Amino acid sequence: MMRIFAATTTGAVLLAATVTLSVAGGHSPIEQRQAAMKTVGKSAKSIGEMLKGNAEFNAEQAVAAMVAAREAVENYGDLFPEGSETGFDTVAKDTIWSDRAGFDAAVAKFKADLDTAIAANPQDAEAVGAQFGAVGKNCSACHETYRVNKT
Repeated sequence: MMRIFAATTTGAVLLAATVTLSVAGGHSPIEQRQAAMKTVGKSAKSIGEMLKGNAEFNAEQAVAAMVAAREAVENYGDLFPEGSETGFDTVAKDTIWSDRAGFDAAVAKFKADLDTAIAANPQDAEAVGAQFGAVGKNCSACHETYRVNKT
């Protein structure tokens, strides 16, 4: 009787841990890609506020924001496996899966634009604006094609 209870309890604990990790821990591909885009958004906002003059310009912080965005999207394309088209309030368009080559190219371009901006190590607002401008254009183009408009 004790062994059955121990086995049942162990099974329940393992099941609860698995559910917690996969749902609350943000381990689903949708949750991971949403978290990555939140990091990119925070980075873009930080840089944007500096460029608009709403925050003190700091070149080191601007480059660090670009690095954070780049790290967040390292494996971004992998976060769109078949079967992750719906759920968790995803805003991913079906075109991601129907035009996979185009989507993968857009992700690669985004990473390359960030790599270029980081390598340039811009030290003034004008240089940061020039470098980050290419990144921003890439974001807009990708969102138009591969993201559902949230409005």
